[in-house]
Amino acid sequence: MKTNLLKKSVPLLALSSLISYQVQADESLSVVGSWSGLPLHKQFEQPFWTNTISNSSDFDVSLTTHDQMGIGTGDVFRMLGDGVFDIAMTVGDYAVADAPELEGLDVPLMATTPAQAQKAVEAARPMVEEIYADTFNAKVLAIVPYPPQVVFCKPEITSLSDLENLKVRASGRMTAKLLDALGAQSVNISFGEVPGALQRGVIDCAVTGAGSGYSAGWWEVTETLMTLPLGGWDPVVTAINLDKWEDLSQKDQEFLQTQVTEKFEKPVWASAQAELDQDVACLTGNASCARGPSRNMTLVEPSSSDIFTAKRILIEKVLPEWADRAGSKWVKQWNASVGKIVNLEISGTGK
Repeated sequence: MKTNLLKKSVPLLALSSLISYQVQADESLSVVGSWSGLPLHKQFEQPFWTNTISNSSDFDVSLTTHDQMGIGTGDVFRMLGDGVFDIAMTVGDYAVADAPELEGLDVPLMATTPAQAQKAVEAARPMVEEIYADTFNAKVLAIVPYPPQVVFCKPEITSLSDLENLKVRASGRMTAKLLDALGAQSVNISFGEVPGALQRGVIDCAVTGAGSGYSAGWWEVTETLMTLPLGGWDPVVTAINLDKWEDLSQKDQEFLQTQVTEKFEKPVWASAQAELDQDVACLTGNASCARGPSRNMTLVEPSSSDIFTAKRILIEKVLPEWADRAGSKWVKQWNASVGKIVNLEISGTGK
């Protein structure tokens, strides 16, 4: 099947790793998960693929992660489409260089609870499925959330206005546009490079999920946690190479989709609110922490004024700019789906 993927060279490390774990049997599944050290992979992805699927089917699953393989995050779905591996799981925002319309999956500030976020994702799913089929030769199996993408800052901040003129690592392109419009300076730095950049003063703040920041030790180099979800929910897309999917029997297709939906996707969404509460507790010490030692970051809750300002800029500046990048087709689809859920219509018609 032909695709319109952007061709890029594959790191030698990634190729050598693949040679060591790919299995040639028809029932084999080579799976590349998201960040190996974060809760989503450790608590959900890893047990699902290595236990649930391996122990309840004839599938021979080999699991690794993109960071363990040395693959750049932007290469994951390109390589999936080329058939380098069978299934990939990573943040949809990592793929927006190839598909700017995919930014519409995770609009910052539109959902403040897991229930709202899930409704928005479900509304966006037909659009996302079309994007993955056309751009990445892939079928979407699941979309699950990271916790809301909040702000870790080295300097003391008390409100959104304090971000003005600060250098802030964004978690995605739309978040970067929002930060710039707020008067901050967005910086593109990979997740793994953030602690060093904060320590050296290359950036002042960084956006990620509270649990991700706790697991990666961001509390060691920051003082303040602002829980305004400037980065949305950073949904992680699980997709299978479309040629691999079509080679599976109907029985195997039904089994795989049912298992992914019932025993991976639904449990992740169901745990989202409890995970968020626990993450904040672990970072701030405002409640007991089951993950490890509690930290003592200063918690800054967003004011109603902060929320109003951020949403106004999002609607007036950020979303119309996205409409131009994505094009009229996708703006219309977004307005007819996600827009209905969040009660918003993007005024730009796209180019």
